[in-house]
Amino acid sequence: MKKFLSIFTFFALVPFLLAQESEEGFARLTPDQMEWTVRENGTSFVLLEGAPGAEGFYVYRVKSPPGTFTTPHYHSKDRYVTVIAGTWHTGFNADGDPENTVPLGPGSYVKHPAGGVHYDGAKDEEVIVEIRGIGPVESVYLEQ
Repeated sequence: MKKFLSIFTFFALVPFLLAQESEEGFARLTPDQMEWTVRENGTSFVLLEGAPGAEGFYVYRVKSPPGTFTTPHYHSKDRYVTVIAGTWHTGFNADGDPENTVPLGPGSYVKHPAGGVHYDGAKDEEVIVEIRGIGPVESVYLEQ
């Protein structure tokens, strides 16, 4: 299975709100208005609010193609993840073995506590997850 590294470095360079915000602070964004940025490994993301590398609240979505997993890593702050589509496979250790993961379907929720080593990704189908947190956050990848 393919592994991928962090997209968080990119987010530090793109601290903006993708949706049009009204004078009152409301924002709307439909799925067909989302402009996904595709990474060379096939994963893609769309930043919805803020940026993980900037001060304050952020929200973004990640789309992972089948067979794509992160390497084991942890974050400097808590992160909150909701599965939007597909089955997301999560492992809470440093082994990085996709066979040692727990499958989570749409609507499932995961908290990654600060410092908690984990890995995750897509096995047999495309997966979309939404990730929220307070920045700036650092992601540290363990050597495999």
